[in-house]
Amino acid sequence: SVCDLPGDPSLVLTTNVDLGGAKGDLLSTLSKLVASATGKPESFVAICIRDNACMCFGGSDAPTALGCVYSLGSINLENNSKIQAGVADALSGFAVPED
Repeated sequence: SVCDLPGDPSLVLTTNVDLGGAKGDLLSTLSKLVASATGKPESFVAICIRDNACMCFGGSDAPTALGCVYSLGSINLENNSKIQAGVADALSGFAVPED
């Protein structure tokens, strides 16, 4: 299962948007982001992106994304805020609102 994804830290990002050929660049961007935000080497980071997911948020099927971050000792408000802002920025070109 995705929850057993190796890596510390890990980010599992699910979105109902079709990311098309941008997934490779997005993987790289998010890997660097998570390493920077957590202070852990990028060689430890695992990223999983699932696009075209059947999902809704607040009862709407408008473009949305859900990210789950896993890390030992690096989960805190400051790091989470950096990751959230970076993911929102990375998805801004796909009409996914930052909130």
